[in-house]
Amino acid sequence: MTALRGIDVRLRLARLCCVTDGRRVTGDLGGFAADVMGAGVDLVELRDDRASDTEKLSALDVLRTAALRSQGLVSVYADPELAREFGADVLHLPKGRPEAEKARRYVHRWAKLGRSCYTVKDVDAAVADDQIDFFTVGPSFGGLALFGRPPGLDLVRHAAAVAPPQAKGAKPWFAIGGITLTNLDQVLAAGARRVAVGRAICDADDPGAAAGSFGDRLRAAWGDEMDAFTIDAVGKEGRFRTLGVTRDDADSPGTTPVDTDPEI
Repeated sequence: MTALRGIDVRLRLARLCCVTDGRRVTGDLGGFAADVMGAGVDLVELRDDRASDTEKLSALDVLRTAALRSQGLVSVYADPELAREFGADVLHLPKGRPEAEKARRYVHRWAKLGRSCYTVKDVDAAVADDQIDFFTVGPSFGGLALFGRPPGLDLVRHAAAVAPPQAKGAKPWFAIGGITLTNLDQVLAAGARRVAVGRAICDADDPGAAAGSFGDRLRAAWGDEMDAFTIDAVGKEGRFRTLGVTRDDADSPGTTPVDTDPEI
């Protein structure tokens, strides 16, 4: 499987995303990442506002090493420049700027772009935007109120209606925000089949066991539909957006040739 095909298929088949900081306090990022990605995390995203760019790059390299073992993916959040320097395969954009078309210039041509969605309008825009490959929906629980009320599970239900997770060719999306093993069934009942989790995994006494429990519950929610979805995803792996790349772009860190992609 080539890098070009692998990134697309791995994203479509991803069920569990873990959002973590660099774990500088505990100093165990490498062991943590290996444990959770070995136990069921398909996509790990670094969010660490207190870290320097150098520290973030170091953390991303650690996450990439762990991802190699399980064929997982590593996501950069909100920072196209960091994504370019890292050679990211996944860049998750916050709501609003930067625009996806501009952000794509910072990553290699096969990278996947995500968008955070907090309203019905956000979700509809992400579904319609050809430059966006996946999106997150939330916060499902807690979080700051938007326009007088938090999005909650109503937004999850809307996302499930306009982009059914099991539908062939549907754009992948993850429910996010305050999701725990205790309330996961509510998220699944609302129609989500992919979730992004932070504290419920990162702060657990045994992060690997917590990730394994999330993974088991998500696999059970997919049930037999996962087999058909997997066949369809793999069958579509050769269909990709064609992007123009200049000679300067091809030489930049964000456009690593396929056969040297370090995640394969």
